[in-house]
Amino acid sequence: MTDTSKHPTKNGARTTPPPAADAAAGGVSRRRLLGTAWAAGAGGLVVCAAGGAGAYAATRPAAPTPLTRLGAEAVPFHGTHQAGIATPLQAAGHLAAFDLAPGAGRAQAVALLRRWTACAAALTEGRPAPDHDTGVALDAGPCSLTVTFGFGHSFFDRTGLVKQRPVQLDPLPAFSSDHLDPARSNGDLWIQVGADDALVAFHALRALQKAAGATARVRWQMSGFNRSPGATAHPMTMRNLMGQIDGTGNPQQSAPRFDEQVFVPAKPASDGTTPAGPAWMANGSYAVVRRIRMLLDDWEKLSVDAQEKVIGRRKSDGAPLTGGTERTAMNLTKTGPDGKLVIPADAHARIAQPSANGGAAMLRRAFSYQDGIGADGTPDAGLLFVAWQADPLTGFVPVQRKLDRGDALSAFIRHEASGLFAVPGGAAEGEYVGQRLLES
Repeated sequence: MTDTSKHPTKNGARTTPPPAADAAAGGVSRRRLLGTAWAAGAGGLVVCAAGGAGAYAATRPAAPTPLTRLGAEAVPFHGTHQAGIATPLQAAGHLAAFDLAPGAGRAQAVALLRRWTACAAALTEGRPAPDHDTGVALDAGPCSLTVTFGFGHSFFDRTGLVKQRPVQLDPLPAFSSDHLDPARSNGDLWIQVGADDALVAFHALRALQKAAGATARVRWQMSGFNRSPGATAHPMTMRNLMGQIDGTGNPQQSAPRFDEQVFVPAKPASDGTTPAGPAWMANGSYAVVRRIRMLLDDWEKLSVDAQEKVIGRRKSDGAPLTGGTERTAMNLTKTGPDGKLVIPADAHARIAQPSANGGAAMLRRAFSYQDGIGADGTPDAGLLFVAWQADPLTGFVPVQRKLDRGDALSAFIRHEASGLFAVPGGAAEGEYVGQRLLES
């Protein structure tokens, strides 16, 4: 996933609220009093409330230190697109799928999406969750929290909306590297949570789980991580657990075709559909989710030179083996003194690049994961792969089919879980996520 912190997104940009924005007279909540520094002036917490809150502030030995910029950043929940797609990658994330409870249908799904929307809107602003907040994130600001919602293939059967199901949600084809666990794949509903603070991310996941009530149960849940912002001397593309820079080939937000590749067009055709689904998917995107286990013991036996040949890029900086920097185009015809291709024919980067796949592109926004170490010392670790595209039939599927036929990396990875979800456009103020589908 390419680091996009230099390029704020159109609808997922992180914003830092101005100091003292929430110091309204008599209206400081306990959570904001204790920790929400973006509601404070530069010299300390501004409290206008009388009584206990004022006494508490007055008895503190020194003016509180405002939160760092990391904690103060907020990503708007409402917008044209859902946040968490083109938003800069966060340090902590959770992916979870839910199944509607037996007997639950469209009416129950509407009520659930209303609750989830209200909960997510509050949390992304740094406010407590509605209905008995746990206080887990009491001392934190928004920390770039995003919550993204999607619908699986089975959701449309459960809610009587089969006619509104996009053909893009047809099950993905089988691939030779698949060793899929059905219990950790698919689902009626899908949530992606991301934040730059692990407690904030967990708090959001827990609040959403509780808000599901008896309407939906968790089918599967996976947690991941990335480097924290500021951990490197300058913003850079993420590294995965193989130590490789991962996401160089992502479409850049500054590119003319970025929206076309990632988001479903907003303008419907004369028959009420878009090129990538029904009209309710306008401004949405499709998420392919894969739990990819990395066979790290085998990988780490390779020399750095051998690892670089598998990928087709230098491990140190992500530049192609043919030279230059990370963003330099690969010279696919260049040969070495031995007459062999410098970038091998089965190198992952060669096979996966858009120019080798008819321009097919997807925005990869992954998290690494580590789920323990086995009795034999083998780590259960790898990548929570999330790929965003306007149409998975022209994005993920053709690229994965080609990788399946001859990617050198396939010997060192195993796809253990999979899901495909339709993620509708963002909710406007006063709307709930998915309203255009559920009320169609």
